[in-house]
Amino acid sequence: MKDNLNILVVGSGGREFAVARALKKSPHVAKVYVAPGNSGLASIGVEAVDIPEDDFKGLKDFAIAHQVAWTFVGPEDALVAGIVDYFQAFGLKIFGPNARAAQLEGSKDYALKFMERYDVPHPRYESYEDADSAIAALSDFGLPVVLKEDGLAGGKGVVIAEDESTAKETLRWMFDNGQKRVVLEEFLTGPEYSVFAVMQNGEYRLLPVAQDHKRAYDGDKGPNTGGMGSYSPVPQLTAEQRAAIIDELVKPAAKGLEKGGYNYHGVLYLGLMMTEKGPKMIEYNVRLGDPETEVVLPRLATDFAELIDANVNDEEMPEVKENDLAILGVILAAKGYPKNPVKGQALGTLPAEDGIAIDYANVKGPLTDLKGNGGRILMVRAEAASLDAAQKHVYDYLAKLDEPECFYRRDIGARATGKTY
Repeated sequence: MKDNLNILVVGSGGREFAVARALKKSPHVAKVYVAPGNSGLASIGVEAVDIPEDDFKGLKDFAIAHQVAWTFVGPEDALVAGIVDYFQAFGLKIFGPNARAAQLEGSKDYALKFMERYDVPHPRYESYEDADSAIAALSDFGLPVVLKEDGLAGGKGVVIAEDESTAKETLRWMFDNGQKRVVLEEFLTGPEYSVFAVMQNGEYRLLPVAQDHKRAYDGDKGPNTGGMGSYSPVPQLTAEQRAAIIDELVKPAAKGLEKGGYNYHGVLYLGLMMTEKGPKMIEYNVRLGDPETEVVLPRLATDFAELIDANVNDEEMPEVKENDLAILGVILAAKGYPKNPVKGQALGTLPAEDGIAIDYANVKGPLTDLKGNGGRILMVRAEAASLDAAQKHVYDYLAKLDEPECFYRRDIGARATGKTY
């Protein structure tokens, strides 16, 4: 790998903040830019560039002008819209799947058909293109039933309907609000895990496993969100279960991407459920997850920049090694999230504390006068020798903050530690 590289990260949230932090640590990297980024990046000495993530020409021109070695794409919208194809048409190196491969996240129906084609275990499902047909099929699935918008929904297009009236109301709402297709899935039970594979033409390297918390409120109650917190490692996942995940989910996906001619260079996120009958795929994402990235990347003993550089240059990827740290992070979200988040709340200057890191996401203004900008505002993250210690440190820190226009879950990590705060 060459030295003194300039790297461009596309995106603006906590995931891109964590990616920039990890890349900046590499001795091979001279400078990291994040476009459009957020004002919190100044806290780690990374430059935010005021170019929207959907301005492909602006991003391309910036990459050329600043001699960017390669670009790392964070958000799914840009990938589905074809940013990789656009950059490659100009001979630029970029990490992420092309528009065809990005349909694995861009369409739930497409992803499930991929699973069927390549024998990846998944829930029973059907897709429908109008509300009446979907409602007529509800009796075939029983209750609860999982309803999924087919297209991109920022992690919030999934509803678990506990009763028939909710299912009917939700289906009509989805189609009335522009959905062209909705997927009905059988409801499965079991713990969910997040597995990230860096894919390269059928080869892969697995990043540390994490567990996300999708529901807005304690006890996994409330609406689905983009994620309210996460932790790694996941001690309740046994070695036998991890092996089953690799054999039954990861390897078939890697072979499918190769056989299907996807030329996949990027992260494939496998959101899975460990059921009584073994692991089953719930969803694919074609990029790193948020908030899992914030707890996964600090657990790498491998240089993250070396891993991505090898991937984009079609060289053999280094083996991924994990350190012994336990990482746990809790999202501080705007009051009203995910439906009607408050914006503009004064956050003040967050106190520095050993063992605590802040990954900024939806913030604006200078570090001395930060304000929330809606949604998931930031993550408070702790690194410790154990998950118990990391969890306690995060919640002790959060308890000191005075943020009345924000909220957070008090049970992140409880499945591993048995403790809530």
